[in-house]
Amino acid sequence: MPTATSSGSRGNIVAALGKPLGALAIALGIVALALAVLGANPAATFAALLSGAFGNWLAATDTLVKATPLVFTGLAVSAAFSGALWNIGAEGQLLFGALAAAACGVHLAQWPRPPAIAVVLGAGTAAGAVAGALCGWLRARFAVSEIISTIMLNFIAVQALSWAVHGPLMEPSRAYPVSQALPPAACLYRFLPPSRLNAGMIAALALAPACYVWLFYTNAGFELRALGKNPRAAAFFGVPVGRVAVFAMGLSGAMAGLGGAVQLSAISHRLFERFSPGWGYEAIAVALVARLNPLAVVPSALLFGALDNGAQAIQRAQGVSPVLVQAAQGLVIFVLLAFDTPVLASWRRRGAVREDLASGRADA
Repeated sequence: MPTATSSGSRGNIVAALGKPLGALAIALGIVALALAVLGANPAATFAALLSGAFGNWLAATDTLVKATPLVFTGLAVSAAFSGALWNIGAEGQLLFGALAAAACGVHLAQWPRPPAIAVVLGAGTAAGAVAGALCGWLRARFAVSEIISTIMLNFIAVQALSWAVHGPLMEPSRAYPVSQALPPAACLYRFLPPSRLNAGMIAALALAPACYVWLFYTNAGFELRALGKNPRAAAFFGVPVGRVAVFAMGLSGAMAGLGGAVQLSAISHRLFERFSPGWGYEAIAVALVARLNPLAVVPSALLFGALDNGAQAIQRAQGVSPVLVQAAQGLVIFVLLAFDTPVLASWRRRGAVREDLASGRADA
């Protein structure tokens, strides 16, 4: 016979799944209404979006390609946010990772492929970790807001990338502001050509459960979550707040940097200005939709990857600007935040109490 406790647990699971799905449904409803008001066909627009994302084999694999960097950066943001460390710098950490990977990779033409790939990915991971840990150290040592420091490092990363592709990493002919292509030895393995499926996707899928286990089944993960819930209480009970902040920001940066290295090694093979279309910023939306759960980051990233991939299809098929997709993404976040307002939270608590009371009477 079910108990009130088991009923409450099921309710928590349903609520955790229901919020993102409900926010998505409301956002799509608002978008459909706006399309109808503007004279467009909402059903045809959504059909074109779905077809552009999953309409054929290559479209589906391109959606996976677009989702992969969002998994890495989404995990990076989720890990930091779980400790109330507001890492807005996944974009810069990804760029630093790609920059370090390119700087090392162009010199590995004579290496065997497995160690060359390991060096490229390791360099990207290390560069992202240094960028993240620096911001964590500034917070722990000088009480510098990580929001400010990570945002400023984003600008530094963009300028460093621009300097590199116009300077020391520029391709040999000096005709275009792009880096020299990585040698084949430094490129990640691809599968089922002409698709761009690659080993980096496997790494992204493996990283999500590893991050979940670390966050919820290790002492370090518990300390980070305790820091996020109540920093004063965590410090009172002996959690080394400064050290946890530095480590968590470093770990967050490492995952974002690895995402940049994977994108370079598996997909682009070159650095160029605007290497990232904003994956580090979009990762904030991915993490919030996933409710900071590392396992939920994968489907959340797939959702945003599908929206990104289908955005151009709606312009071709229906003449609707792809900016509409960005508006839908923003609406999802807005609705999710609205769900957490005190008024709605109070309604949910009252509903949970009534459910538990009804369950208790049924058990009796």
